[in-house]
Amino acid sequence: MKRRDLLKTGGAAVALSGGFGTFVQAQETTIEIPDMVLGDENAPIEMIEYASFTCPHCASFHANVYPQLKADYIDTGKVKFIYREVYFDRFGLWASMIARCAGEDRFFAVSNLVYEKQREWTASGDPAIVIEELRKLAKTVGLNDETLDACMSDADQAQALVGWYQANAERDGINSTPSFLINGESHGNMTYENFKTILDEKLG
Repeated sequence: MKRRDLLKTGGAAVALSGGFGTFVQAQETTIEIPDMVLGDENAPIEMIEYASFTCPHCASFHANVYPQLKADYIDTGKVKFIYREVYFDRFGLWASMIARCAGEDRFFAVSNLVYEKQREWTASGDPAIVIEELRKLAKTVGLNDETLDACMSDADQAQALVGWYQANAERDGINSTPSFLINGESHGNMTYENFKTILDEKLG
């Protein structure tokens, strides 16, 4: 899925290199955007996925390839998996804000639901309905209205996320989703068998 338009927000966003994530200057407030990580921090392979919550190919990857990768490589300590959001539209940004609102410990639980129910929450194309459907998903993992209201009204966080995405995309040459960096090498979407071949070769 190739899309060349970056999601824009008002004001300048300046990315600064950070340790675990990236720091972005948004409206004179420095906000840390952490990477969302699964697996052993010291695993021999680092795999970064760039994906959009509104991308059907990303939903397909998470339904058909990711579970086996997680079982065979992430959960076994062979791969450190980093998920980084791509924002091609406001619905994808909203989904990201809600998933991150759940915190690092529940981010992937919300993400899995967002991908699993992608056709349902994006179906109407109506912003009010999309937001309400995303909120319903978040509530199934324990988020309440007060927490969601605070997260979704945080304009500085939204701008920081877009700046973070733009900095990542420019640095790593991301123009399609899903895209992957495996120990720094760029790869497109592929079958589990092809991922396995690459990962096993790197594992020796």
